[in-house]
Amino acid sequence: MQSQDVAQRPSNPESPTGPVVDVEQAEAALVEHYPRLVRLVYLVLPPTLGRSRRVLTAHALTQRALPRGQAPAPVIPAQSAGPGSDPGYALVRLQVVRAALEAGLPLKRKAWPKRAQLPPLLPQVWGLKLFPRPGGADELALDQKLSALSSAGRAAYALRGLDRLPDGEVRKVLGEAGVDDPDAALAEADSVPAEYGLLESSEFDPCSLQARPTDLMRRRRHLKVALAAGAALAVCGMLLALPGDGWGPDGAAAPPYAQNPAAQAALDPGRLTRVSPTAWKTSVRTDFSVWPARGALVRDEALLRRALAVWARPGDAVKVSHTPGTPTGGPAGPPQLLYAGTVDDSRVVILHDGLRIVRYAEPREGARGAALDFARVDGAGRAEAGAVVLSRTDGNVRYLTAPWVRKAGERDLRSPGGGVMDLELTDGVTAPLASPTLRSDGCTSWNVLQLTDGTGTRLVTDLGELVPARLTAGPPGEPAEASRAQALRTWAPYACSLGLLRSAGVRSVNAWAYAHQPLPHTGNEATWLCTRAETWRGEGARVLAQFHTPGGRFGAVAARAESVPACGPRKPEVLAGVLWKSSKGSWYLLAAGSPGTTSVRATGGIEASAEGRMLTAKARRGAQADLSATLKGGDSIRGLR
Repeated sequence: MQSQDVAQRPSNPESPTGPVVDVEQAEAALVEHYPRLVRLVYLVLPPTLGRSRRVLTAHALTQRALPRGQAPAPVIPAQSAGPGSDPGYALVRLQVVRAALEAGLPLKRKAWPKRAQLPPLLPQVWGLKLFPRPGGADELALDQKLSALSSAGRAAYALRGLDRLPDGEVRKVLGEAGVDDPDAALAEADSVPAEYGLLESSEFDPCSLQARPTDLMRRRRHLKVALAAGAALAVCGMLLALPGDGWGPDGAAAPPYAQNPAAQAALDPGRLTRVSPTAWKTSVRTDFSVWPARGALVRDEALLRRALAVWARPGDAVKVSHTPGTPTGGPAGPPQLLYAGTVDDSRVVILHDGLRIVRYAEPREGARGAALDFARVDGAGRAEAGAVVLSRTDGNVRYLTAPWVRKAGERDLRSPGGGVMDLELTDGVTAPLASPTLRSDGCTSWNVLQLTDGTGTRLVTDLGELVPARLTAGPPGEPAEASRAQALRTWAPYACSLGLLRSAGVRSVNAWAYAHQPLPHTGNEATWLCTRAETWRGEGARVLAQFHTPGGRFGAVAARAESVPACGPRKPEVLAGVLWKSSKGSWYLLAAGSPGTTSVRATGGIEASAEGRMLTAKARRGAQADLSATLKGGDSIRGLR
């Protein structure tokens, strides 16, 4: 909705607050900015409501924000821009902030509760608990800091972070919403670091949700009387529904809440699979299935029972995360125990069910709650089954390594000649090393884990997931381990681009320097490199084409694509281009194709062509072009964008 539509309406001469907004205008603003408004309410609501109720209450309060008729909008400063400059949006925002603040007020015996303090009538969800998708460690830390603020303090922080309002406008909104001391609310918000970008994450998005069942045992108890009363009627109905003496729609399946023996066995800690410590030495397989059970708590049945029960029925106090494409349901049978022990300030259990690695963690003492992480590992070989993340604390990460790993070390991928710092291994657990995904000081380094076994040395990197990604370098189909000297030099300028692959379920990343192109007016050459990240689920591979000039600290991402075969073993061909400015101030289109390219052509904003696999053409700043190339044999490819 455009603000000029409101500007054409006459303002109410009796209202000093601004232009009049009717219900149609307010509805248009609410629908257009609904996700932002719901996120704002979710942030302001008290965390004591629980994540599931906060989600439903945020949607209910936002949907109630429509005025019943015409209403004066709050005054909008002349310099305002963005959605806040729309009077309709400003009115609805004020309504939802006021309602969210009222919802956080304590109930009093002698006063009628406000409507916002009552459980919402709509929307309602039966049999499921809905909550936002979990974010990373930074989002969790911010959520804990915001939970310590008052509702007004959270409202001030959210208005600053989501709508980018200056303190003066925040003060006005809070005052009109009924906050007695807006300055105190702003002072509270100042106590939390201004990490406003995290507010846009899935951790605080009540429109992108995960679903879990409610407490099934309690629900069964509540329904027990009703089920008993209706049992005879249900049996008669089922008998009448049978066609002759055939099967019902579910065949021989047990009732939905029957005590299924297989399901019960999967939750029995006494039936966990424990592999012999020497099984990997004689097995034809070298993957997670031959890892022995390690850790000081492998016989703690109470801990193992809690881990299995939370896996099957995670409650509201459980933070659940998973890599894309990983199912989060309970185990189909007794899983394999890989680790149970105390790591830093948590008790950790690592389990494997053939398809997934599952990590359960609970606080060693004090706070309640737990974390449950899932990662696909089907098809893992020796190279991919070298380590699993045990914990992340204070910017560091600890790994549990495979039993065949003889030595572990830490090295900076950005410094190929920097050497390796040895890491102590204690029963397969590494000493802590700095995690590049937990750093907030820019990409000055990229620390990776180096693992050495009887077959060679490999590098893996933490990408914020349970299983680190393997790093290789070289032409697709025949890559070399990234631990080799040439591979380290190849990776050095592009290490920081690994940050673009966080939380994508990446199994391995290969870097291939496919072309070296002369630069106009210099005697130097630029390097073209493509990185391809393969995923555990087999789809969604991510490809980056990067361009690096001599002396530059970092490579520049020239193009990116997802779910394409380019730069991979099935179709290694790749083509990309970039606009480059010479030292004389002239702009050029530089494009390069992989080996086997016979000609390159640019169309659109730049018309040029060249024989061979390099194209250099004069261009103007900001010009855009479509690239295509011809391969040996006559096939053609298009450039990555």
